[in-house]
This record gives sequence, structure tokens and C-alpha cells, in this order.
Amino acid sequence: MAQSVWGYDSDNGPERWHENYPLAKGDKQSPIEINSKDVQHDPSLPAWHASYDPGAAKTILNNGRTCRVVFDDTFDRSVLRGGPLTDAYRLRQLHLHWGSSDDHGSEHVIDGVKYAAELHMVHWNPKHGNFAGALKQPDGVAVVGIFLKVGNTPKPEMKRILEEIENIKTKGKEAPFLHFDPSILFPKSRDYWTYHGSFTTPPCEECITWILLREPIEVSSDQMAKLRSLSKNDENEPASPLVDNWRPPQPLKGRLVRASFK
Repeated sequence: MAQSVWGYDSDNGPERWHENYPLAKGDKQSPIEINSKDVQHDPSLPAWHASYDPGAAKTILNNGRTCRVVFDDTFDRSVLRGGPLTDAYRLRQLHLHWGSSDDHGSEHVIDGVKYAAELHMVHWNPKHGNFAGALKQPDGVAVVGIFLKVGNTPKPEMKRILEEIENIKTKGKEAPFLHFDPSILFPKSRDYWTYHGSFTTPPCEECITWILLREPIEVSSDQMAKLRSLSKNDENEPASPLVDNWRPPQPLKGRLVRASFK
């Protein structure tokens, strides 16, 4: 398995990532399964706040592994603060993980429940100088995770992202994505679980404070199908659908998961 070609197939998938990325077998890996009975309610956990500048949105791209929206993070334009965080973190990108059908696709699992997809909003701590520097620090990155569940009423929140899918059908395609306020993707409830973990893609750096929102947002089955119409191949290669780009839950290894709610 060559360094650059990790993926989600049996020959290069999560089970084999550790061959090239030994951190994938580390002690603080993500995602995890959250069992309510093992979660500690922490009444001292404050609320989190995001102040996002819609003008910071730049592009949307298909990198063959996910659909990603990229934001300008050269200064404190769009920041996340509060909750378990002691600093303000800058929004850099958001991306999704999804399944091949509506009954699975999320990376985190809650009391045995898998959602159709999981959205990750990736923020980094500017006190570490730049994104690369933040990846080397335990408090370098904060990710807000939002579950997508399939319901009967398609929600407008995901509409903007899904409208662009046609323009980024194949790997390497990128399109302008301007004036987007990602805070519309937050559910009504601000309740969250938090724990220390890692990126869920190689090299799986263990630098992430996770803020996982308890309440999912709703999408329609058609909206999910739209996401699955992306391809993981280049334009001139045989078509291969981009689905099941999720990593299974990793061992907790003694970590504590705290909840902001009872």
C-alpha cells in the first residue's frame, strides 16, 4: 500500500492504515462509540459559540475521499469558542462522511445507533502559528461533529452544498463556493459530548478536541442519494461511486467522554 493511496477499500482501508500510519493504532483514536451509561455529565462545561463570516467561504471540492468546503483562515474571521475550549479556534474546512445506504455512514456511533452521515467542521488553534503546527499539539484542533439523519422533510441547510455536487462529480474537481454561513448547519440544541481524539483519516493525528452535537439535523433520502452520486475516480477513469468513506469506531482506551447535558 503506497503512502499516498490510503482509502476505504479492502486493500487500502481503515484496517490497513496503520501499516503506513502507525498513529492509527494510537491510544486516542477517533471515532468512538459513545455509550450513554459511561458518559459523565459535567455541569461545569460551558456552552460553545461560533461566529462565522459567510464571506470566508471559498471553494467546494471533491478530493476522491470526501466533499469538502474550504474557508479563508488567514485571520480570525470565523471562530469557535467556549465549550471545552480555552482558546478561539479558526474554521478551516468542513467535510462529510456517509454510507452506501441510509442506515449507516456516520463515524461516531451513539448507543449502537449509526446515522446516515456525519459532518465535520474542522477548526484550528492559531496560537500554534499555522495549521501544520496545530496538528502537532494536543489542543491544536477542534472539530464540531453533526449527525445527519434521514427523515421525510428535506432540510434547507444542506441544500447549498448539495446543489454544487453536479459541478464536482469527479475526483479533483473544485468549484467556487461563496457567501455561505456554515452556522445554518447547527441543530437547534447546543447539547454536546466532548472527548480528546484524533483525525479519522490518515495520518490520524491525536490533536482533536471533539464537540459532538447530540441532536442530528435532518436530510431527505434524495439528498443522501445526491451525495452518493459523487465519484472517487478521475474524469477519465471508470466510474466508481464515492460511498462508505467512514472509519469504524476505535477503542476508547480509558478516555473519558463528558456530556454538557444530563
